[in-house]
Amino acid sequence: MGLLLKNANIVTDKDKFLADVYIENGVISKIGENLNVKAERTIDLTGKYLMPGGIDVHTHFDIDVGIARSADNFYTGSLAAAYGGTTTIVDHMGFGPKGCNLHHQLDYYHNLAKDSVIDYSFHGVIQHIDQNILGEIDQMIEDGIPSFKGYMTYGYKLSDIEMLKLSEKLSKSGGLLTVHPENNDIIDFFREKFAAENKLSPIYHAKSRSDKCEGEAVNRMIDITNMTNCPLYIVHLSCNDALEHIKKAIDKGQKVYAETCPQYLVLDEDLYNRKDGVKYICSPPIREKSHQDKLWEGIQNGYIQTIATDHCSFNYELKKEMGEKDFRNCPNGLPGVETRMSIIFSEGVSKGRINLNKFVELVSTNPAKIFGMYPKKGAIQIGSDADLVVIDPKLKKIITAKELHENVDYTPFEGIEIVGCPVMTISQGEVIVENNKFVGEKGRGKFIKRNPFKS
Repeated sequence: MGLLLKNANIVTDKDKFLADVYIENGVISKIGENLNVKAERTIDLTGKYLMPGGIDVHTHFDIDVGIARSADNFYTGSLAAAYGGTTTIVDHMGFGPKGCNLHHQLDYYHNLAKDSVIDYSFHGVIQHIDQNILGEIDQMIEDGIPSFKGYMTYGYKLSDIEMLKLSEKLSKSGGLLTVHPENNDIIDFFREKFAAENKLSPIYHAKSRSDKCEGEAVNRMIDITNMTNCPLYIVHLSCNDALEHIKKAIDKGQKVYAETCPQYLVLDEDLYNRKDGVKYICSPPIREKSHQDKLWEGIQNGYIQTIATDHCSFNYELKKEMGEKDFRNCPNGLPGVETRMSIIFSEGVSKGRINLNKFVELVSTNPAKIFGMYPKKGAIQIGSDADLVVIDPKLKKIITAKELHENVDYTPFEGIEIVGCPVMTISQGEVIVENNKFVGEKGRGKFIKRNPFKS
């Protein structure tokens, strides 16, 4: 006997209807009105929405960035995700030792993730390009890792020729290239310039990584991947300049996908001028408020297909100690895996910017489709994994770090009122969060072997 969900207002990326859902052995086995089945447990969902569980395709759990290690590991990060209605994450693996092969980090991360309470996968990380790395990609895809990340900045940044070679290989092998797009030379120039002028407060982190810095890099990657016919996925899109390049490419039929994050939709650059401005240091930085409406328009018009978090948590006390006097020394990153679903429902659906179907599309279905998990994930269909979230559209809360479960001493969204919140999370057919309490088990999450990219 399984789990019966009665009187559910079911919402998918395409439909909205009232029905019952019966779950057996971790998958959805029946959907219909007034189901008459014997169940181990029956839950009445009258007045609430039942949606596919959230899929966050951009987290950094337990990452070592060289100068610091993130506060959330795969247990605490996945626990927070579950409280927030997310049932699957795809983590961007950190850099390994210089010269290591691709499987080095994959093996290492499999060990890190064994305590996850929700299902998970990883993106491959590319630190350099040679024939051995290119030759290993097919096996990585066979192992269920069809997406690979290349950085245009930081210590292991890839050159244009390396990006060209990588995109050519991925195009032939059924892979997807995800890119952190910032012009490294522009960043270096302004960091040195501001340091020479003793301009080292947090606001100069943002000024050193302008929207033009991001836009140029996005445009360059669009041109490179257009030459190789490689699908391109832009992570953490933050500004209109970059969005305009993406819109032109998509309108021409190029396979370009864009992800943004809640921080770019609800926070603005003025935060860097606060006394605690170091809290908000992330890359790309939070932008001027004018970019928010443009990003929402991009979402509404289908040019931004996913909303993830880039969850990379460092305690405020650590960021303050390391970077308050010199932004260049501050570890980059914000927490957000627990608040993503609530913020986007509240700011998007409750405020009338997007409808319910678009919400599901952004936070679950599109991530599942783009990253090779659909329809097992991101769907409410017979045979799909019973990964589900129950949302109470009338529930109001004030976001505060004291009530969150992320293993970090602040939230960048402190004090924001949200209308519409997850109240139950179901993973693999098992209720794991109920009445604001985790009732699952540590390590219950499973690795998801993802399929090659399909346009």
